[in-house]
Amino acid sequence: MRIAVEGCMHGDLDTVYRTLQYAEKKHGFKIDLLLCCGDFQAVRNEEDLESVNVPRKYRSMNSFWKYYSGEELAPYPTIFIGGNHEASNYLWELYYGGWAAPNIYFLGFAGVVKFGNIRIGGLSGIYNSRNYYLGHHERPPYNESTIRSVYHVREYDVQKLMQVEEPIDIFLSHDWPLGITDYGKWEELVRRKPYFKKEIQERTLGSAAAAQLLEKLKPPYWFSAHLHCKFAALVQHGEGGPLTKFLALDKCLPGRPFLQILELESEPGPYEIQYDEEWLAITRRFNSIFPLTRRRANFGTVDLLKEECHQWVGSRLQERGAKPFEFVQTVPCYNPSQSGSSGSFSGYPRNPQTESFLQFLELPYLLDNMSEPKDLSYSPASLLQSDILPSCWPCLRDCCRNCLPLSPMEVFLQVAALKTGSKLGSFDDNSEAIPIDDVDELEELAEEVDDEET
Repeated sequence: MRIAVEGCMHGDLDTVYRTLQYAEKKHGFKIDLLLCCGDFQAVRNEEDLESVNVPRKYRSMNSFWKYYSGEELAPYPTIFIGGNHEASNYLWELYYGGWAAPNIYFLGFAGVVKFGNIRIGGLSGIYNSRNYYLGHHERPPYNESTIRSVYHVREYDVQKLMQVEEPIDIFLSHDWPLGITDYGKWEELVRRKPYFKKEIQERTLGSAAAAQLLEKLKPPYWFSAHLHCKFAALVQHGEGGPLTKFLALDKCLPGRPFLQILELESEPGPYEIQYDEEWLAITRRFNSIFPLTRRRANFGTVDLLKEECHQWVGSRLQERGAKPFEFVQTVPCYNPSQSGSSGSFSGYPRNPQTESFLQFLELPYLLDNMSEPKDLSYSPASLLQSDILPSCWPCLRDCCRNCLPLSPMEVFLQVAALKTGSKLGSFDDNSEAIPIDDVDELEELAEEVDDEET
């Protein structure tokens, strides 16, 4: 199985898909799946732009709407997590995960799915200690505060992922696990991104929640984005323990390392995205304490009948099958010939996928509820480098300066960005009380200094 991984999409699906198709044609291989590490920007229409935390002058429809409308079809099954520049109103409709467009699957605020025999987990959003222990109290239309806090990682979602016992093969997070730079060539990173140095030295660069999950889940592969640069690390979990190969990727721009392709040993295809039995059992057990206000979740009341719940879900999947419920449009799609948002808020649409999913698990629909939870349990062209260069994962142990060769089934190919005519703006956000929330503004300042010096 050959899987492509992309950093920050920023709504530029057309460029990413064209780059992958170019790689397939040039090198004669087939890509089975695309994973995106956040800032996907599933913007369906101009009203959705009001829920994206970017300055108004940088808001753009980009290309997702074409895939939502059916004008274009994603050429590869695509799985994405959320970042900190998302159409948060739409992702809230699909809190538990679901098809954002045909062949494009949102993993949810936290989630695990199967693709063939490969288990893929993910955590959406970025870490912010101020909001970590709060419930999911934000609802559209968002104000200046909630448009930012809605994408902050919550303890509730992390604790659900902490219950996973069966092995995860690949994990996605938008921001990096806290301390991951200890396991890579951080000095080289600082030479490229000097404004990271202070946070690295103070051990504030990254997500404490993601670090907790890395230590618990120990997946063979972990991919992130957010900081708009490529960075590799190799984490060994205890002496003689399993290894996690970590890779952060850049944003989708010409000349930037935003794509990576890996080959994994798997059962023969064809492959499709399917529900994961263990994850559905966890979702069912935890739904009764879903925190819908600012109040912290009460984990002491979680249903502890784990094995019984697992068996119940297994029997339900056996009856119905594990294929996710079908995609359904819930709002009108953007029409370029009739541009201009109405400026009015259309309310809280219930996504039929989410309703069907909850009915399948015999759970109540809570996403438009802001009351305290009760006992709700139920019985192209030119590349950056002259070619797509084969590479191997760097060995980052202190005892070795050489490269760590990969097995034949773990071949990594660095795919550089195709030069396109697309124009993406930079974002600024000075309101987050964390060391680095989004580095776009810092990159702009650094580029301005470089221009002045040259």
